[in-house]
Amino acid sequence: MNLLSADAVVIGGGAAGMMCSAVAAERGLDVILLEPNKILGRKLRITGKGRCNVTNNCDIREFLNNIPGDGRFLYSALNRLSPRDTMELFESLGLHLKTERGNRVFPVSDNANDVAGALQRCMNRAGVRVIHSSAKHIITEADTVTGVETCDGVIECRAAVICTGGLSYPLTGSRGAGYKMAQELGHTVTPTRPSLVPLESDDDYCAEMQGFSLKNVTLSAYEDDKLIYKELGEMLFTHFGVSGPLVLSASSHMRRFGEAKYELRIDLKPGLDEKKLDARLLRDFEKYANRDFANSLGDLAGKAMIPVLVRLSGIPAETKVNSITREQRHELLRLLKSFPVSVSGPRPIDEAIVTSGGVSTKEINPRTMQSKLVGGLYFAGEVMDLDAYTGGFNLQIAWSTAYVAANSI
Repeated sequence: MNLLSADAVVIGGGAAGMMCSAVAAERGLDVILLEPNKILGRKLRITGKGRCNVTNNCDIREFLNNIPGDGRFLYSALNRLSPRDTMELFESLGLHLKTERGNRVFPVSDNANDVAGALQRCMNRAGVRVIHSSAKHIITEADTVTGVETCDGVIECRAAVICTGGLSYPLTGSRGAGYKMAQELGHTVTPTRPSLVPLESDDDYCAEMQGFSLKNVTLSAYEDDKLIYKELGEMLFTHFGVSGPLVLSASSHMRRFGEAKYELRIDLKPGLDEKKLDARLLRDFEKYANRDFANSLGDLAGKAMIPVLVRLSGIPAETKVNSITREQRHELLRLLKSFPVSVSGPRPIDEAIVTSGGVSTKEINPRTMQSKLVGGLYFAGEVMDLDAYTGGFNLQIAWSTAYVAANSI
């Protein structure tokens, strides 16, 4: 391309990049958005199983309780663009929203493409120029941004915003390029690791139950025998261990792999306390009194799980139900209320929804998202060392930090 110039170059066409370029252009700035993918918002379009959990309909205090790291850094940004502000913004763009369990906010259409489409239309109206090319380096003079070098030439500018995301979902373009550019300019990048990620287990029965899903169960996660997470919902057994919404949420609380020991426990019957569950077992045992134990659990558990329950209970499969002792029944009860899954570690970072770690927030002004080291250099979204629990919080971080950066250029 010929030598181009702009007021600002936004690097990365994901959630943060699209929001940042649209808001900056609406202020009257001449904005170029750099994105190598032909489709903008590729990761955004697949989030929430293609439904896109836009934000969480909660107040700022509750929001900050869902940030496991330095939530204080986000206080100013969330006051500038709160979850409620975000909802109003998207509604004004013609995207109708709904709030579901856990205050999770989705488009009424249940289609993530509609979220990306609303942002893209806003960008187009504001006059954002989209160039499908990769940024290689940010050019500076006297510690101030003067341009961005791309694979196709140099773009002169007085501000650059790094919105390149983390290392999760590399097929969507998240390959850590923003970390490299930040490091070249003297920024610290804290170690990256997967967050909101499936978990591996050494328990052979997980693979034995591969593809079997559990609904309306309570999952508890323990770190060195201390409870760190407990929630009702859904999960799935896989060939490597466990996955599903509950597991992804639990994983974001597990921040010391290699140092601490982690274990999961599943309450398969959370609607029944031990007394009521024992009464239920007695009714089932009376109903199937003359059957073998292995053939008596069909009313209590899914077919794929029954052989595992039989094995872990320690009750021989061929034992007649009418001869099962009180102690054996109580052992089965404990298993149903606290089914164990050991955790050997997380899946690779490219299978994570979110990357934990990134550009150190100590080197970024929280009121402007501008670098404390380089004038005219800004950051937004997952490239920074910010991540949250599941439920729309991570996307809200992208929206809020992008909004602040766009208004600070």
